[in-house]
Amino acid sequence: MKVFDYLLPKPVTVIPQPGALRITPAFTVGLKGAPGKRTCAGVSRFLARLAGRTGLSFLNHKPLHEPLPETCSFVISNRRQGKLALGEDESYRLEIGPKQAVLQAETDLGVLRGLETILQLLTADQDGPFFPAVRITDQPRFPWRGLLIDCARHFQPVEVIKRNLDGMAAVKLNVLHWHLTDDQGFRVESKVFPRLHQEGAAGAYYTQEQIREVINYADLRGIRVVPEFDLPGHTSSWVLGYPELASAPGPHHPEIGFGVKDTLLNPAREETYTFLAAFFQEMAALFPDEYIHIGGDENNGRQWLANPEIQAFMRAHGLPDTHALQTYFNRRLLAILTRLQKKMVGWDEILAAALPTSTVVIQAWRSKERLWQAAKMGYRGILSHGYYLDLMQPAAFHYQNDPLAPAEGAPADELTPEQQQLVLGGEAAMWTEFISPETIDARLWPRAAAIAERLWSPPAHCTPEHLDRRLARVSLHLEELGLTHEKNYPMMLRRLCGQWAIEPLQTLVDLCEPVKNYERAIQCPDATIYSPLTRVVDAAPTEAKAARRFHQLVRRYLSTLEQDPTVEASNTQAGENESLWREIKAQLTVWHKNHTALEPIIKSAPLLHEIRSLSAALARIAGLGLDILALWAKQQNNEPLTLDPTFFQQLKQALAAAAKPRGQVELVVVPAIAELVETLWQKLNAGPGRN
Repeated sequence: MKVFDYLLPKPVTVIPQPGALRITPAFTVGLKGAPGKRTCAGVSRFLARLAGRTGLSFLNHKPLHEPLPETCSFVISNRRQGKLALGEDESYRLEIGPKQAVLQAETDLGVLRGLETILQLLTADQDGPFFPAVRITDQPRFPWRGLLIDCARHFQPVEVIKRNLDGMAAVKLNVLHWHLTDDQGFRVESKVFPRLHQEGAAGAYYTQEQIREVINYADLRGIRVVPEFDLPGHTSSWVLGYPELASAPGPHHPEIGFGVKDTLLNPAREETYTFLAAFFQEMAALFPDEYIHIGGDENNGRQWLANPEIQAFMRAHGLPDTHALQTYFNRRLLAILTRLQKKMVGWDEILAAALPTSTVVIQAWRSKERLWQAAKMGYRGILSHGYYLDLMQPAAFHYQNDPLAPAEGAPADELTPEQQQLVLGGEAAMWTEFISPETIDARLWPRAAAIAERLWSPPAHCTPEHLDRRLARVSLHLEELGLTHEKNYPMMLRRLCGQWAIEPLQTLVDLCEPVKNYERAIQCPDATIYSPLTRVVDAAPTEAKAARRFHQLVRRYLSTLEQDPTVEASNTQAGENESLWREIKAQLTVWHKNHTALEPIIKSAPLLHEIRSLSAALARIAGLGLDILALWAKQQNNEPLTLDPTFFQQLKQALAAAAKPRGQVELVVVPAIAELVETLWQKLNAGPGRN
């Protein structure tokens, strides 16, 4: 692959040119037009990152301003400073020649996006680092390209938010959806209602000064910050300090468990809206973005149905059910936000014709159909269904999810062009019931980069070929920014092993992934915010690269066995077959022996007891794989074979046992071993030389 093939997100057009721009200590960056603070800060970061990658000490480590010398290496110009608002121009044009690179953009936001592209183009040969000559024109497909970080379930310190903002900027995401309140925590300081954070945060919250610090940090990277204050459900943390807001009498206790809770604010009391008006006035002044997210999800309505006062209110106002009551609540809330010159975003449960289409955005999380339904009703929307990173699906799963592609079984022409324009984009979502500051980066990256490309690049460019290799390269760039998605894995294994070497444990965990979707919550119904997130399931990679590589190896080997038997294989083909066979055998041998090496570590480490049987299962199926390979070698050598008919049944039972999760992790190499042994067993039974 050439360096252009590694660009992520893929630009709209890439036209390679002859030559290259060599990078030396004399490399300079000059600014023209209306650069402003955002451009200057972005270029300073660019030069620091370029120096770090090349190892060069630049003679000018700050950007130059007009008038610029003709020898300036990289000239950047933008016509105006962009507004950090939905729909602002983020396009850019980049041209690199042997003597100079030129980056042009309408706004400084476009400059920031172009700087990330040119950094991805950096490469080197024996003569040193260089940028290849190229012409690129680029602009985003969708204006809303977000990442939700839930800081309510497990608090994420400011440094976690900042480094992930750097990661977002690197892949051209432009909205941080900051989920600040939920049942388990109220994470923002309120000076108007201080008991909100004093009683509802257990000491873990962001001061208003820290909020401003994060907003400014995001602004310099061209990222909007949209806060979420989840209402009227998910409000257990609200009523701890202000029980008069609740729909049910107390006493109210801190909520440490997960799942849908009954607590709801009381929509029948005028005092509730007086409180919310004062609260949102404070938050509107703190958060400059034009949008505020009000949640609105998972209202089970039980407290409203059980409260006589609320039932009387519903009858008096002709509200037939709790959804109608929530719509009433949302309309009152929208009036408050409108007076504050804010627009409302809410989860798809708030969708109702009674809300105005001009000031409400629907975020679809339960299905893509909800997004399309909103568009048909005239609402703008963003997609999160299929982008929930905490559900541990592979990057390819998220990558194939296009907001404008019809859902499976839906007609292809379901949205008109006008309705498609109402789809603003999407957001990756990181909910933190089982996520800590130590593990969040590994659960976000590099998979979030795949979603970023889906939301930036033209759909024709979003093809799965080489996605893994491109994500691996982006992953290195993300590490440069201080993200810990690779670094923390061996550290967590070292902690699990104590004084023992980690290699036997890593050999096993490299082949494991956490269980998918909501299975961990199902298997751990008693988990709380205090449950330790230091187990094997927390260290295990979201995508087991070692298992994937082995599966590719197996398929390459099996494909060599499908050659036409009437055609004599060339020496090269025969050599490849033998080499692949030996590589598979060597890997299975390592896994077969690994349990013996891991057993003493497990005995001395209580946290590893839950995966002991998983380790033993790997050894067993690897040993059976070796047995199959030995039988296959005998047949290939025309040696007589005796095939025990019970062997394959034992093999199937062992594979089924190995596939069962332990400790909420599963051995994802099982399908590869199953494909190998089942295919070879069939060929053994069909082949000559048996007795």
